[in-house]
Amino acid sequence: MATIHVREVPDDTLTTLRVRAAQAGQSLQAYVRQLLDSEAATLTAGEAAAEARGIAARGHVTSDDVAEAMAEAREART
Repeated sequence: MATIHVREVPDDTLTTLRVRAAQAGQSLQAYVRQLLDSEAATLTAGEAAAEARGIAARGHVTSDDVAEAMAEAREART
């Protein structure tokens, strides 16, 4: 597993993250890692569109299927 370092984090941001980590019963490291994992697992709009185009190109997919895939991607992001 790789290690990253983030420099010049504003004090207010660090305080907010520490408080949220404590409220979640996690260390700051575990909390930030969870945020990064969640962000990495979420498709960007461009990735979701590309996935929808790929699905549509494979066969009998309706525009409703594509719209549903896009809505699911947006919902997963929130």
